[in-house]
Amino acid sequence: MKTNRLEPFEAAKEFISLHFPNCQGAVLAGSVVRGEATHTSDLDIVVFSKDLISAYRESLIVGGWPIEVFAHNFSSYKNYFESDCKRAKPSLPKMVAEGLLLVDSGIMESIQSEARQLLANGPEQWSSDTITMKQYFITDALDDFIGSTKRDEEIFIAGSLATLTSEFVLRTNGKWIGESKWIVRALRNYDDKFAERFVEAFDLYYKTGDKHKVINIVENILEHYGGRLFDGFSLGK
Repeated sequence: MKTNRLEPFEAAKEFISLHFPNCQGAVLAGSVVRGEATHTSDLDIVVFSKDLISAYRESLIVGGWPIEVFAHNFSSYKNYFESDCKRAKPSLPKMVAEGLLLVDSGIMESIQSEARQLLANGPEQWSSDTITMKQYFITDALDDFIGSTKRDEEIFIAGSLATLTSEFVLRTNGKWIGESKWIVRALRNYDDKFAERFVEAFDLYYKTGDKHKVINIVENILEHYGGRLFDGFSLGK
């Protein structure tokens, strides 16, 4: 952590007093709350104010901390809750549910309960047509990965394959997904042993160029749904 800066909670309180002194609710969320902060971490603050015309996001520095503020009125947050859950990436619900109270005029218990219930419900179940479509796209990426002889192209095919496959595993098991570092975190929340094998397979490829573990783990995932899919697949016919 950098020196000569306030403690996270104090910096967050100072931010609220400077920028949202009349808000009705606010929480501090993110890595500092989860005990996962690094020297590059920022503070995620969600603010609720009846005076805001619309939602917005802003980045500032207060008390030596970079701060990401997510500002909402009493209706805008519901729209974001809904859109996040439709994407199966519940960023705002997660921040609100895990957040430490900075300000509460009596509204936060219901809003946090709403967020926690959405997280507990999980994402909408995929239809059989969606599963088939995703199965086809994974097959296509896997074939490209197996057939490629160009290392520069393989690197990016592998990244796409990892994203598609992790999404498939999580969504077919009724779990939330993520992006960037949240992919592996979501996999660990689903099944720590599977996540370890998944990371190990791609790590081996990136370090050595050995594809066999990636191929095996992807094929095993597809096998539960009948294996690779190409012949007969149709979209929009």
